Amino acid sequence: MAHFGVVAPAFYSHYSAMAALGLELAARGHRITFLHQVDAGAYLKDPRLGFHALGRDTHPAGTLAASIERAANPGGPLGLRRVIQDMARTTEMLCRELPPAIEALGIDALLCDQMEAAGGLVAEGMGLPFASVANALPVNREPGIPLPVMPFDFEDSERARHMVEGSTRVYDWLMSPHAEVIAAQARNLGLAPRSALHECLSPLLEVSQTVETFDFPRKALPPHFHHVGPLRSTQAAQIHDDGRRMPDIDPGRPFVFASLGTLQGGRFGLFKRIVQACRKQDVQLLVAHCGGLDERQAQALRELGADWVVAFAPQQEVLARADVVISHAGSNTVMDAIAASTPILALPIAFDQPGAAARIRHAGIGLSASPRFASPAQIGRLLRRLLDDAGFARRMAPLAQDLARAGGTARAASLVEDALGQRLALHPPVQAQVQAGPPATAETGVASLG
Repeated sequence: MAHFGVVAPAFYSHYSAMAALGLELAARGHRITFLHQVDAGAYLKDPRLGFHALGRDTHPAGTLAASIERAANPGGPLGLRRVIQDMARTTEMLCRELPPAIEALGIDALLCDQMEAAGGLVAEGMGLPFASVANALPVNREPGIPLPVMPFDFEDSERARHMVEGSTRVYDWLMSPHAEVIAAQARNLGLAPRSALHECLSPLLEVSQTVETFDFPRKALPPHFHHVGPLRSTQAAQIHDDGRRMPDIDPGRPFVFASLGTLQGGRFGLFKRIVQACRKQDVQLLVAHCGGLDERQAQALRELGADWVVAFAPQQEVLARADVVISHAGSNTVMDAIAASTPILALPIAFDQPGAAARIRHAGIGLSASPRFASPAQIGRLLRRLLDDAGFARRMAPLAQDLARAGGTARAASLVEDALGQRLALHPPVQAQVQAGPPATAETGVASLG
């Protein structure tokens, strides 16, 4: 059995997906160790998932919350620049500290989130087999396909291709602090020149939480790229048990679910406009703020007309019952909505959410609006279109079927075992022969998998 190291951005949704994959592999007898700054260990509650803390000098305990707050609320251009600099510093730290940790722990292979370049860089530099996991929209580039962060609709025209090229140049300019770190670390590791996330992907295996029919029409994905659908845990709950439960819904009135995800759940003003819109449309509304609001704010939303306001809800169960979901267009919510054939009103805020909203429009499974400028009246009009037009749910059906066939976590784990296991059998890395030492201690931060 192999010892897999996991390298992913220290965000709840990314750790949740990687934890699901890790638990599936652990159930098959493998050992799993996440590696990141010490605060990220709080995301992992299952003892089968090990954790090894890195960056104690540059990313000490207590610093993750500030970087998450900056990512959730970057503000203007200066704030966005700070977020990019946070990414760059984290990649630099991981590239510096991963190699000795991997050797000391006896890690055989890496599972690398596409959004953290350090995993692929270090794995390639050390000769370790690795898989790339697209927990957000895939970062793989090809001509004519807008980047995940871009809000553009797909169009097969010369004008559209020029727009994609121009927006890509702007994005690469904005990301230059991160690009400089990737380039420097590639040199330090003795690798060929590179400067972007899409240049740090696995040559052996890439898996994505999406399905092919949700994305724009691609022509250049590598043969080792597989759409597997959402990575959800079939094992024990890996993050927490918060007592989430279904509300008592009136079957005679439309039911709407609103969630802005874990990073954006504190946007009280946006939730307020959503509640006002739903009240005008006479629908039942469940708001899940993922812990982003305090009780005073939650009560204010109830007084405005929200039927239920909770920190967390059983999302898959709620979406199976909802007539529409109002969402930030985060990958997890979008895939769960597709699985339930629930039309989406997307209010994309950051990261790959504008790209997800564009793909929602392209697939005809929902509508979108600006989270900053959409008024309660506009949100209400879009909501009414989704409730009244059965075509949105009908167009969901083939995507939902593709999702059901994609294989999910079990298929992703089998692909990992096949692709990386064969490489390990042929070329066992030197690190795999190093003894990992005794079971974990609080000092090392490594949990024993027994």
